[in-house]
Amino acid sequence: MSIKITHDAGAPTASVELMITSPLADYDLLDVEAPVPRDVDPMLASQGFKDLLDETRAVLDGRLAEDNLEIVQLTGAICHDNHIHRPGIWLVLRERGASSKMSPAAQQRVVAIAEILRANLNLS
Repeated sequence: MSIKITHDAGAPTASVELMITSPLADYDLLDVEAPVPRDVDPMLASQGFKDLLDETRAVLDGRLAEDNLEIVQLTGAICHDNHIHRPGIWLVLRERGASSKMSPAAQQRVVAIAEILRANLNLS
């Protein structure tokens, strides 16, 4: 599982991409590699992946309640791993009340939340 976090320079938001590199039998995601990006689409449209997104939202809702962060977007993503394409989870988090950029404390919390998702959902 690869985690990529990008903090926006002029906005109080950060995007998190969680690439799925191992099969997730609990979500019927057994084949997580594709030679071309469009072959990932059926994985993202599967009921198992939708269940994974629902579980992700549940974990986030529980964790973000205690933080000053909110979910802006949560969706599937086509991730690139060298010449292989994989399904992934893509989310955008925003710091409530911030105007120009995310505070260092919120940035650290985004990193911690990404790790919590990885661990709680057995993404590695």
